[in-house]
Amino acid sequence: MATVLDLSHALAEGMPVYPGCLPPTIRQVHTVSQDTYAEKLVSIYTHTGTHIDAPAHMLEGAPTLDQLGAGHFVGRACVLDVAGLPVIDRAFLEAQAGLIQGCDFVLFHTGWDRHWGRPDYFEGFPVLTLEAAQWLAGRDLKGLGFDAISVDPVGSTTFDNHLVLFRAGMISIENLTGLAPLIGQRFLFSCLPLKLTEADGCPVRAVAILEPS
Repeated sequence: MATVLDLSHALAEGMPVYPGCLPPTIRQVHTVSQDTYAEKLVSIYTHTGTHIDAPAHMLEGAPTLDQLGAGHFVGRACVLDVAGLPVIDRAFLEAQAGLIQGCDFVLFHTGWDRHWGRPDYFEGFPVLTLEAAQWLAGRDLKGLGFDAISVDPVGSTTFDNHLVLFRAGMISIENLTGLAPLIGQRFLFSCLPLKLTEADGCPVRAVAILEPS
């Protein structure tokens, strides 16, 4: 039987969000005791928690999540260990080309999920150099994932890495967690979003599916 590893942070009021955004509000509107059923009202930004960025997030006229086929969110993935690196450069990626070959997603273990809920989660995490992002954009990948808040440094005004990926039709998965046990491995990865109309992004329940050896 396959093992399924959850790579997602839980959504909750007061959770960390990108600077300038608001955390979710979650209100109990019906209860079993009063209404015979339970139901919550949730208000949330589309880029909250473990989530996907669609190309339409930053490119006018680019595909939204609902315009991408369901298969765009499922595929073979590998995890690269970049913890302790100041930046993720092309030379590092080229040295990992054998592991990346044949994958649909490349996920990066920065180790920054250990800072989740603290101010230092928003600074200091390693990011791709522009040359590295361009190299990955030429690898026919569906997307990249990070256990950090963004593909670019927080405070970026040009979002160079985002734009390189989006112009290649790729998605970005941000705020992953629990990647450490998967370093150096290949596995089936799923990050299916809600099918929201014209969605620029969406929280996801990202998982790794490991087949028995």
